Amino acid sequence: MNHSRATLLGFFLLLAMFALPANAQQKLVEYRLGAGDGIRVSVFQNPNLTLETRVAEDGAISYPLIGRVRIGGETLAGAESIIARALETGNYIQSPQVTIMLMQARSSQVSVLGLVNRAGRFPLETVNTRVSEMIAMAGGIAREGADFVILSGERNGKYFRKEIDVAALFLTGKHDDDVLVAGGDVIYVQRAPQFYVYGEVNRPGSYRVERGMTVRQALVQGGGPTQRGTERNLRLYRRGAAGELEASSPRLSEPVRPEDVLHVGESLF
Repeated sequence: MNHSRATLLGFFLLLAMFALPANAQQKLVEYRLGAGDGIRVSVFQNPNLTLETRVAEDGAISYPLIGRVRIGGETLAGAESIIARALETGNYIQSPQVTIMLMQARSSQVSVLGLVNRAGRFPLETVNTRVSEMIAMAGGIAREGADFVILSGERNGKYFRKEIDVAALFLTGKHDDDVLVAGGDVIYVQRAPQFYVYGEVNRPGSYRVERGMTVRQALVQGGGPTQRGTERNLRLYRRGAAGELEASSPRLSEPVRPEDVLHVGESLF
C-alpha cells in the first residue's frame, strides 16, 4: 500500500467513528456488566430512586433502600430483574419497573493485533462499537497490512470468526460487514499478500498485490524490464491446486495472485 493510499484509508477509518450509520437490522451484542462500567438506574414513577453509579470491583453497586446488590456478570435485563425483585421483596415498591442504561462500558476490552499502527487492548466505551472503530482506535492499518482483517470471539456461547474486507466498507459501501464487537474479541490484521519479480527488471523484489493488479502492472512495480530484458521472455511461477509449482507464459492482462513469482528473461536479440 503506498503512502497516499494508507493515509486515505486511515482517514476513512477515523471518519467512521463519527459518520458510520448503525445497521438497524443487526442486534446489539448482549452485554454483561462488569467492574468499572458506568450505569444509570431508574424506577418508573420513582424519580428519587434514579442513580448514576459504577460497578465496583466485586461486581456490586449500592442502591437506595436495598443497599449492596451484586449485578456483575449480568445482562442489563438480568440486573434490572435483580433490583426489581429486591425492591418488591423488601416491600418498598409493588411491581417496580426498573430500567438500567449503560453509560460507559469499561469492563470489556477488545484486542487489536498484527499490522496496525498501535496494537494493544482497547476498552469498549459503548455496546455498539464496530470493527472499523476499533481499527481506528489502534491507529489504522499499517502500510504492510492487508485490507482483510480477521475478527474472532464468542457469540451465544459458540466460537465466532469472520473475515472482513475493511477497504470495501468504504469503497463499495458494504456497511453490513462492519459488525459489532464484543468484550474479549480479537481483531487480527495480517500481512498484505505479496508477489515476487526477478530477472532482468530494474527493481527486483517482493511487492504488495493490489486490488485488480495485472501482470503488466506488476512489472511496472518492478521498474519494468532492463535494456537486456523483454516482456516476450516472461515466465510466471504459481502454485497449483495440489501445491505443485507450475510455470507458464502469462498474458500481460492476466491478474496477479498472492505468492506469484515473475521472471523476466533476456532478449534473444
